[in-house]
Amino acid sequence: MARRFGFREVGDEEMERMRRMNTAAILRFLRVPSWKLPFIARHMRRRVAEEAASIPLFPGTRALLERLSRRAPLAIASSNSEANIRRILGRSAAQIRHYDCGASLFGKAKKFRRLIHRAEADPRAVLCIGDELRDIEAAQMAGSRSVAVTWGYAAAEVWVGGRPDLVVDKMDALPALLEAYLP
Repeated sequence: MARRFGFREVGDEEMERMRRMNTAAILRFLRVPSWKLPFIARHMRRRVAEEAASIPLFPGTRALLERLSRRAPLAIASSNSEANIRRILGRSAAQIRHYDCGASLFGKAKKFRRLIHRAEADPRAVLCIGDELRDIEAAQMAGSRSVAVTWGYAAAEVWVGGRPDLVVDKMDALPALLEAYLP
């Protein structure tokens, strides 16, 4: 990607460092000009589409989605395409009631607001689960509570500054925490 789009190449150590940065800091670190973002996003969606069937879910994801969908309607907000997400989730895509997908100049908060509106939910009764700081920030901007998970992209230290309502370290702990936290 770096060679194709002319931004800074990074090694494993720098990748680990980037897990502790927010999106804006990562883009500055990589020296990615904002005008290139739509082209990079389109290329990434195409690549994910080609590899979607081979992208593994974290162990326990299918059972978690099934359990959570029995408790509340589930939605996904993503810069990836809905088709890619459905391919990656496979049969678990049936657990998701609402999708708001695709790159957006207006960020995830707008996606969250649209999903909340479609679900006819009170934003204060919604829990947004994310693995990046921008997910937590978007939930807060949408007036919802946020749950940061540490097994995804961002390193656990990132969450200190983001002030999520909950931080969950293990997927199997998520249902019990959510049950205690949901109204």
